[in-house]
Amino acid sequence: MPSRHISPQSFDDILSELGDDPAIPDPHGIRKPSYPKGSPLKPSTPNKDRTEPEAFGSQNLLGQIPKLGGFLAFAACVFGTSIALLVGYDSLKTSSQAQIQESHKEITDLKKEFILLRTELQMEQDDLYEAMDLIEVSVHSLIENKLTHKVTAKPQALPHEVELRRWRYLGASQMGGSHQAFFDSGQGTVMFQKGMLVLGDWRLTQLDKDLATLSHSKGKTLSLKSSKTE
Repeated sequence: MPSRHISPQSFDDILSELGDDPAIPDPHGIRKPSYPKGSPLKPSTPNKDRTEPEAFGSQNLLGQIPKLGGFLAFAACVFGTSIALLVGYDSLKTSSQAQIQESHKEITDLKKEFILLRTELQMEQDDLYEAMDLIEVSVHSLIENKLTHKVTAKPQALPHEVELRRWRYLGASQMGGSHQAFFDSGQGTVMFQKGMLVLGDWRLTQLDKDLATLSHSKGKTLSLKSSKTE
């Protein structure tokens, strides 16, 4: 390593800058306190030192006023927004409650109308059933009346039936293999053989001692009793 040449003045300056070594004791106070290089210390001015912080604080306060105003404006905006939200929520809540109450009222009215309609429908149904029962009874009564009328009505007389009922049977006689019957027709005595046609489709079909039977082609029979028996 090459050697360097340091002048005594430079060496002293270096030692002065480094200061005393605290590891070496100085019991007799030989060392002198070293002061840094530079301008000499100025005497303190208490009044000036006190006014400078105050001025600095005033300047800081004036500088913070715009920021404080912005913060206050933001706080006022947040507060107003909160109030608006609360008012809107209360309004919405009140509107919802009003709508719910209106819906309950409409439902109650609908229930009442439904009960009324059901009652009216039940009454109309009862009236309809009653009318049907009356119609059914009337139909049955009409049918029964017709049947009764048919049963009680006299059967229609066949031709010459009324006239033959006025005849009187006088008796019968037998000559060989033939039988004759005698009748009083009201206009005189007439005679007919058994099996002969008497009037119209009426035929003498049966002869007894006190009874003569006439039969019609439609199946109806007529019995004439002897006048002696009457």
